[in-house]
Amino acid sequence: MNGSFGRWLFAPLFCWISLAVAQQALAPVEARVPFAPAAVVGSDERVHLAYELHVTSIYGDTGPLKPQELDVYADDDHTPLARFNADDLAGMSRPAPAEHMPVTIDAGKRVVVYVWLTLPKGRSVPRTLRHRMTFANAKHRTELLDGVSVSLSAQAPVVIGPPLRGGLWLAHEGPGNAHSHHWGSLVAVNGQVTIPQRYAMDLVGVDPRGQGVRAGVKDGGKSHADWVGYAADVLAVADGVVRDARDGEAEHPPLSPQSEPESLTAHGLYGNYVVLEIRPGVFATYAHLQRGSVKVHIGDHVRRGQLLARLGQSGSSSAPHLHFQLSNAMTFEGSEGLPFLFDRFDLLGPETEAQLFGQGTPWSPLPLQHRQAEMPLNDMVIGFPVSR
Repeated sequence: MNGSFGRWLFAPLFCWISLAVAQQALAPVEARVPFAPAAVVGSDERVHLAYELHVTSIYGDTGPLKPQELDVYADDDHTPLARFNADDLAGMSRPAPAEHMPVTIDAGKRVVVYVWLTLPKGRSVPRTLRHRMTFANAKHRTELLDGVSVSLSAQAPVVIGPPLRGGLWLAHEGPGNAHSHHWGSLVAVNGQVTIPQRYAMDLVGVDPRGQGVRAGVKDGGKSHADWVGYAADVLAVADGVVRDARDGEAEHPPLSPQSEPESLTAHGLYGNYVVLEIRPGVFATYAHLQRGSVKVHIGDHVRRGQLLARLGQSGSSSAPHLHFQLSNAMTFEGSEGLPFLFDRFDLLGPETEAQLFGQGTPWSPLPLQHRQAEMPLNDMVIGFPVSR
């Protein structure tokens, strides 16, 4: 009987120990993708997915966790759609680690990984994505996060017209740049964490040299009139209804120090602005408009191509430009940024911020390409057709 009892007591224990050795330790983290990604065609003619993976270390005594690798799988595939190593993750995460240092998630803290996926050419858009992430713990052992499945958004990007009339424009701090003040800015308000500016861009007027300040200006662009894009016509990108608007806010001198915004709201950030509802639940926002230039009022119905205002430098803005974005709510706070496609634009290639100010190697445009139904990516120079 003692022998039988011994076999009954210890056999399951040995099986449990064997199983524990065979399995990899599961990481003590909470992870999620708060907002489903949507497939969008960029100006590189590739299909992209942009989203954020929030990873939180739950327990206070876990010690620091260092992400080693992130694999992203499509649907039920067994081969990763994309693989990011520790160095990649250091450039994709916020808070960003010190230079040449790995990402570290301290006990009780959160890291947000900004994922920009480019689908292989010819690859169909997946229905779902899942994630496998490995961590090194404080004892230099590997722990595993496996799962975090997210279904892609079924909402196709909205195709819109130009927000500006003619001219050349640098799509600065634009889509695909996780380090920009647009995509990289989480907004935490009233229990929600969102990214209203996920696909936003600052459209800065440039001349044929690619510079934002007019040729011959001696003071470095300290006057609004020195800037190529200042006072340009701002247009409705689609038929819609004005849901919010503001005028009368002062404009700042270009390249002057900016005070902290009074709030993370349209009134605190945008200066003079217009918000159009162009589809149910789809809102186009135009910010930093010229004082006294707003032509529409809340409740007005507008038509595509209609003059709304003129480009200026009001609100949280260091130089004249048009801030443009689509989102899923009228307000800045609590909204999520949505992708969009311009129905027509000309593409002249990339430009750096230094070249915008005439510094370093002069900007050299690529041969002009006519593009249709694409989203300009970060720091591309584009042109819009002239419309009346």
